[in-house]
Amino acid sequence: MDLGIKGLRVMISAGAQGIGLAVARAFVREGAVVSVCDVNVAAVDALGKSDPAIHASVCDVANRAQVKQWFDLALAHLGGLDCLINNAGIAGPTGKVDEIDPEEWDRCLAVDLTGQFNCTRLAVGALRHSSNASILNVSSLAGRLGFALRTPYAAAKWGVIGFMKSLAIELGGDGIRVNGLLPGVVSGERQHRVLSAKAQAKGVTFEEIEKSAFAATSIKQYVSPEQLADYAVFLASPRASTISGQALSVCGDTNMLS
Repeated sequence: MDLGIKGLRVMISAGAQGIGLAVARAFVREGAVVSVCDVNVAAVDALGKSDPAIHASVCDVANRAQVKQWFDLALAHLGGLDCLINNAGIAGPTGKVDEIDPEEWDRCLAVDLTGQFNCTRLAVGALRHSSNASILNVSSLAGRLGFALRTPYAAAKWGVIGFMKSLAIELGGDGIRVNGLLPGVVSGERQHRVLSAKAQAKGVTFEEIEKSAFAATSIKQYVSPEQLADYAVFLASPRASTISGQALSVCGDTNMLS
């Protein structure tokens, strides 16, 4: 299927590894031109060798000066912007709310929520010149469901949905679509670390916490980064021209997080 996005100019935060890298590669396969940033220097260096077609910069989205530098470089490279994907996020601390280090709380919200503001505020001017403009804010099922022992992450991801919905209303008149992506339990190293930390906090085995993670899910399997990438590419295409303001789950029908 031709999605009609050849030459689409795309920026993706945290795009040198994990979900972001899968998304970047999916766009390139469809003929888009892509710039990514990532806080992981080694991942950015490796991307230059494995995927030279992807423009990459080192950037911490919580640092406004670094975000500005990425945008300056990316917009010059791309020659404009059609799609921004706010993918950067960290897991944050796992523990009871009265035991969480306030600095870890602050850092989680700075990356997961404020980082999206830092990127979006610089993207909107360029997106207004696009005939197929979109923003995709990556949230989480934790942005729709409660998540015990993960309050900083959940609070940030709920905030992402509110930010997305407000942007969709605000920017609709400019022809800019804004949606949210809510992944469920995604396969990969990061999810393994999250489940391991949860198991340790609860004093149970990894296998027990993994089983618990799927207890309220109809399709009991991990979501792959490639599934999320396919969804992101479709939402950035003209075929999704009337989809905006939506919090879209890819989660196997999960009804509770534990």
